[in-house]
Amino acid sequence: MSVDLTKFVVTMRVLAEVGDERDAQDQRWGAQNLPDGTGGGFWVNAANDAKLECEAARGRSEMTFRHVLDEEVCEAFAESDPIRLREELIQVAAVAVKWIEAIDRRADA
Repeated sequence: MSVDLTKFVVTMRVLAEVGDERDAQDQRWGAQNLPDGTGGGFWVNAANDAKLECEAARGRSEMTFRHVLDEEVCEAFAESDPIRLREELIQVAAVAVKWIEAIDRRADA
């Protein structure tokens, strides 16, 4: 498996910014051990709706990062199993990083 070093550097720069923000959050709020607050029928329905909206937008060639992130966030909110919730939150973070990278590419163009 080869690594695209340019992409790796770009992603690491964004993740460093995320790390800086996390440090700022901890400085402001300290460690927070809040309940997840996820799961439930409303969010399951919202996740299904978001998925359908994303697929419809894709079919119309009108899909945006907002569609993709909304789908991932709603899927995370619908999840009550901690292992699957963690997986969904990783997907949320990955989409957010990808979106930031796209914004940076547009700014560099």
